[in-house]
Amino acid sequence: MNLKKVTFIAVFFLIVAAPAAPAFAVSREIVQLQTQVQDLADRMAKMQQSFDERMGIMRSLIEQTTDNMNKLTDSVQATQKTLQQQNTDSQAKIDQVSGQLQTLNDSLDELKSRLTKVTKQLEDIQNQQQNITQSGGASPTTGPAPGSAAAQVPPADVLYNNALRDYNAGRYELALSQFREYIKYYSNTDLAGNSQFYIAEMEYRAGKFAAAVADYDKVLEQFPGGNKAAAAHLKKGYSLLELGRKDAGVRELNALIQRYPRSIEATQARERLHKLGVAAPRPSGATPKAR
Repeated sequence: MNLKKVTFIAVFFLIVAAPAAPAFAVSREIVQLQTQVQDLADRMAKMQQSFDERMGIMRSLIEQTTDNMNKLTDSVQATQKTLQQQNTDSQAKIDQVSGQLQTLNDSLDELKSRLTKVTKQLEDIQNQQQNITQSGGASPTTGPAPGSAAAQVPPADVLYNNALRDYNAGRYELALSQFREYIKYYSNTDLAGNSQFYIAEMEYRAGKFAAAVADYDKVLEQFPGGNKAAAAHLKKGYSLLELGRKDAGVRELNALIQRYPRSIEATQARERLHKLGVAAPRPSGATPKAR
């Protein structure tokens, strides 16, 4: 209903309700009524204008707040994605470096084994020369009998290199047989611990986590000074976690961090504990660094 209609209705009721009065008085009252109605209409118009202005301001503020919230949400999501990517890249680099160090350690152990073998061969030659001199030229017989089982086993370095090559090529059944054969015939060499570790690794990759735990334990118990001790601690902890034995897995990772705090395996253990929501222990005192 517009202003004119309101004015008309108000004037109409006033005329009807008003008692008989002189025309001059009626006209004056009508004028006053019209003035009041117009004043009321002006106030309502001003209130409507003020209300519209405030609503416009509120809409603008809401739109700005919404835009800012959307931008903030996008920024947070982008930051989270960047952090996740950085964590993934960092973990990948750690794994890559760990693999490279493992390969270098294997090569170093192989060289040590070859050097030990050459040294022993030189000592055997010298002993043979001394025996020949002392016996007047008779050549002593050395080595296993031609028909013995040991005579059919390849030399230690050849057997280990063949096993490691098959392992890296994914021929796990053949590599498993060769590593076990190496441990059987060359259990006192430095590479025997490596062979035991790779046996556990193949079980871990096959999802045989219980068997892997047992074989990682053999590395730690039979070859505690070997260069695979830290890696065996780490992968044993992973295997326990895969078996659902969280407490035991956490204890194993903590033991690794305490014993080899500066090793790459300790860094990986801290990352895994962080993902599990478990605080890593602080290293106490000087401890040996994993090779």
